[in-house]
Amino acid sequence: MTFTITSLAERPDRWPAVRDMADSWPVFVTEDLVGATCFPRIAAELPAYVLFAEDEDGEVVATAHSVPFALHAPGRGDLPARGWDQVLTWAFADLRAGVRPDTVSAIAVTVAPHAQGRGLSALMLTAMRDNARAHGFGEVVAPVRPSAKHLQPRTPVGEYVRRVRPDGLPEDPWMRVHARAGATVERVAPASMTVSASLEQWRRWTGLPFDTDGPVEVPGALVPVHCDVEGGHAVYVEPNVWMRHPL
Repeated sequence: MTFTITSLAERPDRWPAVRDMADSWPVFVTEDLVGATCFPRIAAELPAYVLFAEDEDGEVVATAHSVPFALHAPGRGDLPARGWDQVLTWAFADLRAGVRPDTVSAIAVTVAPHAQGRGLSALMLTAMRDNARAHGFGEVVAPVRPSAKHLQPRTPVGEYVRRVRPDGLPEDPWMRVHARAGATVERVAPASMTVSASLEQWRRWTGLPFDTDGPVEVPGALVPVHCDVEGGHAVYVEPNVWMRHPL
């Protein structure tokens, strides 16, 4: 099957289909306040950095979001420990202030559940790289969410991301896609995303009781969620790993 990849800047009429495409993200991941605030703004304010793939029937089956930002602005320079949240904040602060971007950060590659297993994630990552190059950038950085880390939530993320196969590629499947595209691991982003909510919200999102203090393993979470029964809330701090793509 062949796919056609386009940007929202070229096809703004496809925004409803892009917005409404089914995905398989854990519900709680979409409750990160920075992401919930900034992610919809990418389509509205940076449509050239929203790519989507259509199949032969014209159905949107994958999307790729990225943002340009000034990594080398004063006070920056290093890829941030707060990863995904920080780069979104920087991107829209730069846009508002008219700061010239020098780098593109990947934000999300999403494949519709029924279209997974067809190589679309690698295709969209390549398209994102090509799009950044076409806009004059020399590098893409990515706060990568290791796709199999949720199977080992208590393994330290620094240990997990160092694991490689005999061929030298990362053990983690999504990190491996990035590596095959030419990326290298830069550093762990230990607090890339934070979701803090009441226990009632966590129970609704996960179906778990959240009735015991301490770490709670949640399906889809890369690390345990920390539960405070007396305080009535729980906090999830997700680590990602920064990877660099020279173009």
